[in-house]
Amino acid sequence: MINVQQGEQIPISSGKFTGLSAISDKQGIITAIATDQRGSLKKALATATGREVSAASLTEIKQSFVEVLGQYASSLLIDPEYGLPTIEQRPPHTGIFLAYERTGFDPKIKGRLPELLPEWSVHRLVERGANGIKILLYYDPDDSSAINEVKHSLIERVGAECRADDVPFFLEPVSYSDAIGNDNSVAFASVKPDKVKQSIQEFSQPHYGVDVLKVELPVDVRYIADFPANTTGEQAYKYADAIAHIQEASNLAKVPFIYLTASATAPIFAQTLTLIVEADTKFSGVLYGLDLWRDCIPVYAQGGSTALNDWLYQNTVPTLQEFNQIITQYATPWWEAYSLAKK
Repeated sequence: MINVQQGEQIPISSGKFTGLSAISDKQGIITAIATDQRGSLKKALATATGREVSAASLTEIKQSFVEVLGQYASSLLIDPEYGLPTIEQRPPHTGIFLAYERTGFDPKIKGRLPELLPEWSVHRLVERGANGIKILLYYDPDDSSAINEVKHSLIERVGAECRADDVPFFLEPVSYSDAIGNDNSVAFASVKPDKVKQSIQEFSQPHYGVDVLKVELPVDVRYIADFPANTTGEQAYKYADAIAHIQEASNLAKVPFIYLTASATAPIFAQTLTLIVEADTKFSGVLYGLDLWRDCIPVYAQGGSTALNDWLYQNTVPTLQEFNQIITQYATPWWEAYSLAKK
């Protein structure tokens, strides 16, 4: 339960309740797999193959993710640009949430401004099978109000669309700092906890209509002192401080939240899970990202989907099973925060 005492659950509509039920497992825990990578996946495939990547190739590799990895997920995050044909291949128990934003951002325009896919609406995405809607939003609470008001109004707009179509809204705020410039640096790691906490606090407000936040860990585990993932010796926080940041961020959430694996490899996310478990946060699941199985891309480039499927079964499936066991043991069902509104 997220900041809601027993008996004080937030009432939600039947459509949102049904959508969240489809996206989670029978215990109310979300173990979702992101297959909505577009620009990043295209670049990785181009590097592996040494040639321009076709739309058909992007769909084919996503189809393997859906068919193989979808068996070990409560739901799949799919993009409508290349992923729609894969919906029919999903295992019957997996829910679907569809991305509504363009991938990436224009680096020539200050503020990493978001843009919706112009040919889509929430209504159209629901018609194509979405149990939930997802927006990724680059967000720096310290940006100018001119930039952030554009972002606030867009999220309000999407929230209103989701209310109109009675479908859950998943928001993924990703922190950054153009002032620092390198989101992987120790300098950014030092300011990341405050930025993540402010984002959670901002978008938990009810006027945005966000039903589930997909949040980053508020610390970069590569810069925790004396932590296995720290291979450089650079430090942004002590271990106890990292735990405190994770707990503080969790306590600011007024809606259920799930953690992103973000750019973590499988070994680093395994270490991250130890932090999450020790912090004892009220998270409701995880969204697994491409970096957990990025090594499969050269396999696909050389041997096609058959070789890729074999690789995923041998290398990724055991990892997902291990992670899922931990997550389902320690996560909190989303329905401890929400209840079906009475008519």
